[in-house]
Amino acid sequence: MLADAQHVAVATIAKVDVLVSWNFKHIVNLDRIHGFNAVNLRSGYPMLEIRSPLEVWNYDNEDI
Repeated sequence: MLADAQHVAVATIAKVDVLVSWNFKHIVNLDRIHGFNAVNLRSGYPMLEIRSPLEVWNYDNEDI
């Protein structure tokens, strides 16, 4: 889980638009996302969008 926490921390500090992950246990989990964002806001960082690949995949452009 340390690597998962580092993944979220790096994405937060880098201010990425969206963190995409298949890790539903430790990252793409609504309770955890709320926790990550609570820490981010308390620490002066913006909220982090965390989504699964299925949420960001554009099925209209399957050629890509």
